Amino acid sequence: MNWAWLILCALAWPSVAPAQEWPARPVRVIVPVSAGSAIDLVARAVFDQLSLQLGQPLVIEYRLGAGGAVGAAGVAKAEPDGYTVLAHSAAIAVSVHTVLNAGYDAARDFAAVAPLANVPLVLAAQTRYKSVADLVAAGRARPGSLNYASVGYGATSHLVAERFRLAAGIEAQQIPFKGSPEGLTEIMAGRIDFTFSPIGTAMPLIEAGKVSALAVSTRRRAKALPDVPTTIEAGFPNSEFDFWIGLFMPAKTPRAIVEKLGRETTKAVQSPRVQDRLAALGAEPMVMTPGEFDAYLRAQVASSGELIRQIGIKPE
Repeated sequence: MNWAWLILCALAWPSVAPAQEWPARPVRVIVPVSAGSAIDLVARAVFDQLSLQLGQPLVIEYRLGAGGAVGAAGVAKAEPDGYTVLAHSAAIAVSVHTVLNAGYDAARDFAAVAPLANVPLVLAAQTRYKSVADLVAAGRARPGSLNYASVGYGATSHLVAERFRLAAGIEAQQIPFKGSPEGLTEIMAGRIDFTFSPIGTAMPLIEAGKVSALAVSTRRRAKALPDVPTTIEAGFPNSEFDFWIGLFMPAKTPRAIVEKLGRETTKAVQSPRVQDRLAALGAEPMVMTPGEFDAYLRAQVASSGELIRQIGIKPE
């Protein structure tokens, strides 16, 4: 008998077995924002297919508070057994800089599993603005006269608007609302000049001619609005901002489980059925390995921190 071979097999077994056996029961997915949000809708678009592949349901639990920090902190401290997953967005790289005592370190306390999609944000404005140049010209002609809608201090919609404002060299006052629809309503009423909204939320109003789609925040044009330029194409370098959504697990989750969920998530995202559902939401599939997504998360934490310092946001 080859005892050396048996010993090697025994040593290897603990790292292989978890992935082979997992998941043996339903997996809980924490969504740290409200039902109907972009995170929730994109996650649901992927989870039906992912559940079929895993042979177990993915059960969504909403845990709200502090711009998503409450739910994220809960997952960071959860048992790292593969049965607690976080579905979050680019905000996970932001709230560690904006929420006092957030309860987690995004780069240290999570194992990045896989991205689900990138959700292009559209620069939606009053219909009197026909281009980004029109909006910027108005801001420069009357410094301090412009305002924009966000969904809260330190939220993605706040940061992307500030990034654009700095790139354009204009002043604009933030007006926070509970959600993107409220801000868009105020734009139609003529009380708010612009906002950066998920395309899926703004599209009905854009198609009805009630708001103008001036640009998108991503580096490439959005498939849902192919004739609308990016803010970079509109002439404003360093104005891009990606609003991505992805899955995370507690940092000490066995690597074999993280890798398995990563592979299965990528397979689900690449399925035609899921791609059609994402397209209907104005979202675009995003594919990375767990290692690539982890490096991307760390880079996002650093770049978000730099932007937040630049615009002077203090943790609250």
